[in-house]
Amino acid sequence: MRTIEVGILGGTGMVGQHFIRFLQGHPWFKLTWLGASDRSAGKKLRDATDWRLDGDMPASAADITVSDSKPGSAPRLVFSAMDASVATEIEREFAQAGHVILSNSRNHRMEPDVPLIVPEVNPDHLSVARNQQNRGWKGVIVTNPNCSTIVLTMALAPLKQFGIERVIAATMQAVSGAGYPGVASMDIVANVIPFIGSEEEKMQQETQKILGGLANGGFAPLQARVSAHCNRVPVVDGHTVTTSVEFASKPSPGDVRHAIETFRAVPQERKLPSAPCRPVVYMSQKDRPQPRRDAAREKGMAVFVGRVRECPVLDIKFVACGHNTIRGAAGAAVLNAELMVSEGLLD
Repeated sequence: MRTIEVGILGGTGMVGQHFIRFLQGHPWFKLTWLGASDRSAGKKLRDATDWRLDGDMPASAADITVSDSKPGSAPRLVFSAMDASVATEIEREFAQAGHVILSNSRNHRMEPDVPLIVPEVNPDHLSVARNQQNRGWKGVIVTNPNCSTIVLTMALAPLKQFGIERVIAATMQAVSGAGYPGVASMDIVANVIPFIGSEEEKMQQETQKILGGLANGGFAPLQARVSAHCNRVPVVDGHTVTTSVEFASKPSPGDVRHAIETFRAVPQERKLPSAPCRPVVYMSQKDRPQPRRDAAREKGMAVFVGRVRECPVLDIKFVACGHNTIRGAAGAAVLNAELMVSEGLLD
């Protein structure tokens, strides 16, 4: 496997820092380029930003000189951690110039020719990316979901076989999902904030796109109703989602547990470097999963499901938990890039 040089747009921000750390020691990808705002361009990374994650800034990244967020000097494969306020035009400019953009930003997720990928769930959706050639682009944009959506869709993926008809999900989302400086301490300490702007709409729409199929060269959304309640809670890392589901075939809790425990998908079959051995892990303990104890397990790339039981309103209810800044952000985009490599799409 040849080493592929990669870059990061928004490399000085919190999500960019998660990309930097996740890419350290990657067997396929080598970080060689960082793009950021004009105020950071021309500076070494160590001088352009304060490192906000645990441990020290990786030495291999600290001496990279930050560039303007413009195509040209960047490698072909670029991960985008751009803020949504500026991501649309910058990512399109890179795609037009021939770059492959793996975006964590929300801006392009629901566009009809942009794949919204969870490799264990909908790898076939990558085929729609070729439609972006109709825009005159030489490159392509591929996105990963919202950090809470990815926990929900991975938990639901093993259960598609039972015919998903209705989903009600309530989230308890970590403060790291708000970035830095994020939520004011006076708001979140010893409190729950029952509102995260546009989060519920994103969960509902993205879940239907990811769990849907393909038709006439485009996406066919899942024909199920999805309702989300999104809350910010005083947890550092790890989103928890309590979920009730109605199914067409009425599985028992045992059927659901078996489906979760035996679930494997393309990343596991191909042994992609960032793929967990078990993408969805069932936990039998009555009080698990818990974000502080479970979210970072499996290098933060698995989703943990527990408390599978009958629901007196729908059919089945359960709790799911995943790491929002790893599987829900940087790790998700890197795994998407690995999937594209394994499909020969970067040759």
